Amino acid sequence: MAVVKEINIEDLVREYPQSVRFLMEKGVKCLACGEPLWGTLESAAREKGFTPQQIDELVEALNREIAVV
Repeated sequence: MAVVKEINIEDLVREYPQSVRFLMEKGVKCLACGEPLWGTLESAAREKGFTPQQIDELVEALNREIAVV
């Protein structure tokens, strides 16, 4: 199953725990700092200033990362 930008962060982390490190490296969520897990991947990226194109690229990179693991 491929990750889509509409996935809830909580579901993403539960299904793909390796995504936590990836997201933190990209500056999307600071899960270790206690930021809430609710919302979608897209909304979390927008909050961090990602453009629509950057969000699409982030999702593509995340899917590649998940496929490698």
